[in-house]
Amino acid sequence: MTKVIRRRIKVSKFNFQLEIYPNLEGHKEISWEVFPETHSGSLYAFSNKEKLNKTIEDKHIYEPKKTKSS
Repeated sequence: MTKVIRRRIKVSKFNFQLEIYPNLEGHKEISWEVFPETHSGSLYAFSNKEKLNKTIEDKHIYEPKKTKSS
């Protein structure tokens, strides 16, 4: 069993608790959940779900590919 990775992140002035579940049984990809710390953060997450998911995946779940400079 793999431990849950917990991070406190900030997106658009709102704080969230991010839980990452690597190697969750039955899933091929990384699973994760985000928990808003305030009511206003909940409203932001509800209204901007796609934007929030993309931001979290791009900045906190999958590492950006490094390019080799010549």
